[in-house]
Amino acid sequence: MPDKVAPAEKQVLRAAKTNDDQTVQLKKELGLWNGVAIIVGIIVGAGIFVSPKGVLENSGSVGQALIVWIFSGVLSLIGALCYAELGTMIPKSGGDYAYISDAFGPLPAFLYLWVALFVLVPTGNAITALTFAQYILQPVWPACVPSYTAVRLLAAVITCLLTAINCYNVKWATRVQDIFTGTKIFALVIIMVAGLWWLCLGHTENFQHPMDGTNTQPSYIALAVYSGLFSYSGWNYLNFITEELKEPYKNLPKAICISLPLVTVIYVLANVAYFVVLTQDEILSSNAVAVTFGDKLLGVMSWIVPFFVACSTFGALNGAIFVSSRLFFVGARNGHLPSAIALINVRNLTPTPSLIFLCIITLALLMIEDVYVLINYVSFVEALFTTLSVSGLLWLRYKSPDRERPIKVSIVLPIIFFIICAFLVTFPCYASPWEVGVGVIIILSGIPVYWIFIHWKKKPKWIIRASHNFNTICAKLFMCVQEEKTN
Repeated sequence: MPDKVAPAEKQVLRAAKTNDDQTVQLKKELGLWNGVAIIVGIIVGAGIFVSPKGVLENSGSVGQALIVWIFSGVLSLIGALCYAELGTMIPKSGGDYAYISDAFGPLPAFLYLWVALFVLVPTGNAITALTFAQYILQPVWPACVPSYTAVRLLAAVITCLLTAINCYNVKWATRVQDIFTGTKIFALVIIMVAGLWWLCLGHTENFQHPMDGTNTQPSYIALAVYSGLFSYSGWNYLNFITEELKEPYKNLPKAICISLPLVTVIYVLANVAYFVVLTQDEILSSNAVAVTFGDKLLGVMSWIVPFFVACSTFGALNGAIFVSSRLFFVGARNGHLPSAIALINVRNLTPTPSLIFLCIITLALLMIEDVYVLINYVSFVEALFTTLSVSGLLWLRYKSPDRERPIKVSIVLPIIFFIICAFLVTFPCYASPWEVGVGVIIILSGIPVYWIFIHWKKKPKWIIRASHNFNTICAKLFMCVQEEKTN
């Protein structure tokens, strides 16, 4: 960038820092119930509207599917409590990235960032975008499955639209989030009330033999739990609200213990409603379970369900894009990703290159046809690195027993969580070897990238020159500069 604009850029960045300081002061005003609302808002997203089919398909029976939903909620609660200890013991940005780096060093931390960039975050965003498109288009094709091309194109359009909003103005992004936050709970309330009303009328035929057809193979149980845990995705971001709460070391575990059981009850009741109204065959043959539910039960008002589900997933995708791009910005700022991703737009102070790169990867993943394959991809890799993070908690208990831990859970919890995560990582290798193999290859592919671009200090001049040119092009194209560093 030309030298003559540097003072203006620095002035903008100083203003950004001032605004950040003011934001921190405002966030510290959040109380316990604000924390509960934030946690529930993070967790409840597209998963509950897309995962019931995957859970039932791998469980084999209604009874075991409900057990999986309850088990997934309990496991998420245990994991959230373990992460509360990690987040207050290692108060750094980046979540698992920071914890793995602190416990095991830069290479495993980089590999987490690598798969988060190419698998975890864009896959989650792709699933949410596809869910939005599936539900908004289902009423257009009431008697059949919506067109594959139409679903993918609409998902791509909505991803690009929300990325553009996040790039253009942070206030616009937050307004979108505010508008659509309540719709996700409202959609589930409609489903729960309608299903319980149908149950009170005496329609219990789908629960006559709840355990018939139960699949007891460990590998398929693990896949069912994968689909269940996908709906609880976001529990491992709970530590990010530590600085936002009054008396965080007291209110954070309280917020966790209130919100996770609340979400579990909502999810279980929503699935009971699905199973009361729909047969197993109807659920397994539907790509939009909530739409099928509404068509069968609500009659002329059935349009309410897909509308509110679409609004819910629209807001969830916007929030995911807004938050996840910051993870890559932090990784680039720490030197583990190209420094172009750590550039900030001088006009609106958004990490524009990070947002655009994330959008490109998400668009590429939209070409995968089966959304449940996407869930298996992301769930295996996420379970693997979650296992690594909680093993880091156990390792730090041994390595640094005197380290300050404002929140310290019983050692039994991380041990149980580690054992269950190890099970979830191991057994799907038999049921879905292709998805697991692809996940492992993606992880291992990050090793040569790390050694060449990060660990190797005496790089050839052409690599340094190419990197500089790429950063300069991105800076000029997106009107960005590096974040101003303070001593």
